[in-house]
Amino acid sequence: MLRAAGIRKSYGELEILKGIDLEISSGEVVSIVGSSGAGKTTLLQILGTLDRPDQGKVTIGDVDPFSLSSRKLAAFRNQSIGFIFQFHQLLPEFSAIENVILPALIKGVSMNDAIKQGEELIELIGLSDRKNHRPSELSGGEQQRIAVCRALINKPKIIFADEPSGNLDSANSQELHHLFFQLRDQFKQTFVLVTHNEQLANMADRKLVMKDGLIVY
Repeated sequence: MLRAAGIRKSYGELEILKGIDLEISSGEVVSIVGSSGAGKTTLLQILGTLDRPDQGKVTIGDVDPFSLSSRKLAAFRNQSIGFIFQFHQLLPEFSAIENVILPALIKGVSMNDAIKQGEELIELIGLSDRKNHRPSELSGGEQQRIAVCRALINKPKIIFADEPSGNLDSANSQELHHLFFQLRDQFKQTFVLVTHNEQLANMADRKLVMKDGLIVY
């Protein structure tokens, strides 16, 4: 479902990725681990089309996203890719449900349909009574679960998560980890997770270890 071949990336004289080859199947949960500076986040950003490789090719489904125009790439990213970040990245002036439905509205879904889909997702994660609260009124665990709903709203082919539990305590981390696998089982959702959390990494279907810009295991 996702393929990367010969991915290289440098910043000035510093070579970050040194030739990454990778395949991820639909419905698979894959973790990427490694020490700081190994290239994990850079790889995730390229796979998620947020950055371009210097060399190599990425395909998601049958699409080479980097061959698209900027406008078409933005539309592809909106419809096919979900993102979960360590610090939630929720818009503080919007309620939980408004944050969740924003990608759907950008896609062109009507307000009524977007709200219906968003409420179904929020109910799934057990936060229906918090849907009208702003992020500042939610706990860290609640904010991250709302961010998961936002990533899911457009039914993407793949979700990329960068240290999704890195800002949570152990109880909320464990709850979030189990949520990922619940969503995989229920929706056949594909996840790629960059994490330092060994528990999450070991729960994945595959754990990829990066070192010095290469996948070594």
